[in-house]
Amino acid sequence: MGRVLDYPPAWLAMFAAAAWLAGRLWPMPVAPGAGWALVLSGLALMAAAAWVMLRGGATVDPTRPPTALVTRGPYRLSRNPIYLADALILAGLCLLWQPLAALLLVPGFMAVIQHRFIRREEAWLRARDARGFDAWAARTRRWL
Repeated sequence: MGRVLDYPPAWLAMFAAAAWLAGRLWPMPVAPGAGWALVLSGLALMAAAAWVMLRGGATVDPTRPPTALVTRGPYRLSRNPIYLADALILAGLCLLWQPLAALLLVPGFMAVIQHRFIRREEAWLRARDARGFDAWAARTRRWL
């Protein structure tokens, strides 16, 4: 089980399951248009960010140290566009299943991702290229 939790999609699935369950236990009017817009935006951002990483020679595996510092494309606006995409997808699913769940689940998901993945990845990037990472971090926010 520990190895599965080493991957952010597992955390997204758990938080999404919580949103789905909340929707079954406490049904509310939903916002399907906004929900689908966020889910689709998240998927598009994730695909674009992964493509830019792979073209830049970087690994997308969060269990391995980064192989390159990528600062172009979506990485000009966010240091973590794939994790931001995950948060957008979760927010969209919350809007589809249980809108009030987003108030707790989305920030909770972001806190877990930051603690479990982002801090380690940023330390790896700084160790790999301290000057490049610090310059990028000074001009680019962690989430958005």
